[in-house]
Amino acid sequence: MEILAPFSLTWAIGHLLAVAIGLSLGLLGGGGSILAVPILVYVMSLPTKTAIATSLFVVGLVSLIGLIPHWQQQQVNLKVAFTFAPFAMMGAYGGAQMAALPFVTDTVQLVSFGTMMLLVSLLTIRKSHRTRSQRADLDDSNPFKMAILPIIGAFVGVLTGFVGVGGGFAIVPALVLLAGVPMKEAIGTSLLLIAINSASGFFGYANQVSLDWQLTISFAVAATVGTLLGGYLAQAIDAKHLQKSFGYFVFAVAVFTLLNP
Repeated sequence: MEILAPFSLTWAIGHLLAVAIGLSLGLLGGGGSILAVPILVYVMSLPTKTAIATSLFVVGLVSLIGLIPHWQQQQVNLKVAFTFAPFAMMGAYGGAQMAALPFVTDTVQLVSFGTMMLLVSLLTIRKSHRTRSQRADLDDSNPFKMAILPIIGAFVGVLTGFVGVGGGFAIVPALVLLAGVPMKEAIGTSLLLIAINSASGFFGYANQVSLDWQLTISFAVAATVGTLLGGYLAQAIDAKHLQKSFGYFVFAVAVFTLLNP
């Protein structure tokens, strides 16, 4: 694996883009891995599996830090998170183990990544006008919501482990459209779930790749700056506009990835 010299032009560009990863996480509650994997593959020249493992570490750590302003604003729904998380963790570890199968090449993972982004972006754009304002009500009177969150959690977890996404691209729409969580609360809750999912997926890759820790830590520091800024900017932006922007953003990255597997 080619290692870029610190402070080279490409290294600097990659780290400026890492700030954008953080902004995406802090502002939208997801999209960090959607940016991180392509940046690490196409800009930093990492092999796909190494990029995925690096992305999971960086995005998980940065999501945990980015959670702070959302927690302070009481925009984290712990009841939803604890319903979702255990199944997502199991799925993430299992997805990482699936990535070790012989037929799972870099191209297979990148095409899977792009296809899923495309589908989710279209769903998000189409339903962005339906953003709900009520809080989620996950009690015995809502058995459908209680049942659907673990299923979604397991599905998102598998995607986290297999293609290296923290899951915010799917978690945010799922919490808003299916569980009725207000958009800004879904963003804060998503950051907690991304951190949990990413940690589980990362441990699934632990015996498959060797990370460049200097790059990994410097990338995480740059992304942290962005996510803290994004978390505070999120207070001033309308939730409906956030969801629509999120959908178009994911669509653009999906098209790029599918054209450059």
